Amino acid sequence: MPGLAVTELTLSHFRSHKSLRLSFDERPIAIHGPNGAGKTNLIEAVSLLSPGRGLRRASAEDMTRRPEALGWKVSAVLQSLNQTHELQTWSENGSTRQVRIDGKTATQTALGRIARVLWLIPSMDRLWIEGAEGRRRFLDRMTLSFEPNHADATLTYEKAMRERNRLLKDQIQDPAWYSALEIQMAKAGSVIHTNRQNTLILLSAAQHEAETSFPTADLSLSHPVGSSDAPEEEDSLLLALQGSRMRDMAAGRTLIGPHRTDMGAVYRAKNVEARDCSTGEQKALLVSLILANARALADEFGAPPILLLDEVAAHLDKDRRAALYNEIITLGAQAWMTGTEPELFEAIGDHATYLKILPEAS
Repeated sequence: MPGLAVTELTLSHFRSHKSLRLSFDERPIAIHGPNGAGKTNLIEAVSLLSPGRGLRRASAEDMTRRPEALGWKVSAVLQSLNQTHELQTWSENGSTRQVRIDGKTATQTALGRIARVLWLIPSMDRLWIEGAEGRRRFLDRMTLSFEPNHADATLTYEKAMRERNRLLKDQIQDPAWYSALEIQMAKAGSVIHTNRQNTLILLSAAQHEAETSFPTADLSLSHPVGSSDAPEEEDSLLLALQGSRMRDMAAGRTLIGPHRTDMGAVYRAKNVEARDCSTGEQKALLVSLILANARALADEFGAPPILLLDEVAAHLDKDRRAALYNEIITLGAQAWMTGTEPELFEAIGDHATYLKILPEAS
């Protein structure tokens, strides 16, 4: 299977890294070093080779190195499906980040057509017990990995919804003001729902067809209590938005639509909701979903995605670490893994490249 890997990475004034240039092959990368050395900053830079705000969801201004605050730049050479691409993304003085692919200005969505990047970071450990927004964002990241245009549908929907919410808060009652916005929301909302449903189908198949040491999760989409009438087809969503104007006006916001969808998960072997599982089981379910996402992408995209696994080894026991490394090797993915000690990666042996990161001298 053709590979997907970053073979060269150059950082300029990005986070803690003033200047850094690295070269790699397609093997997994075990990044180790003390806390505060910039390990997470390094894989955050790689996450920016995909659409969106990266694994920390930070603003462009927050990514610049202090105290210079000159702006930042990430450059990379990407091997993708037997082709080589030169990628640059940057921000000057906190401005919206720009993208260039093979020397030509491009959109962030275009990044998603040539690269697939998945990540798992410690803040996701609370996914199953936090609010629905986090799970929705997690689902949309997985959906985006299969369908890069999902980002366009989401942006269209959210922009129209913000405008509609402004009308609601201003107590505007003239239907003419709402009509065009609701048409946009219904069309984009239907696409969003379809993309999400297709993603759950792909993830389910990838979990069922694989022999893995990680638990299987049964996934579903749900809506808030009292929203059983939440429609999913374009025509029915449009009618529901039109019929909900007075109720929405009283609330000052839109109460129906895909922006209120939640993702449920059940630990299949125990028939227990993920939120009721132990901390270790919740982490294992997360790892299972990332691996399922990666396996499904290997089939859909034609190459396994780049995986960014921040401090994942420290939160798994020895047997689970070995199982994770074995799945990464079998998948053939370039996984960027961070940890404080090289011993955490002992089970992967010489299947990985080792990179020691130390704090830069001030």
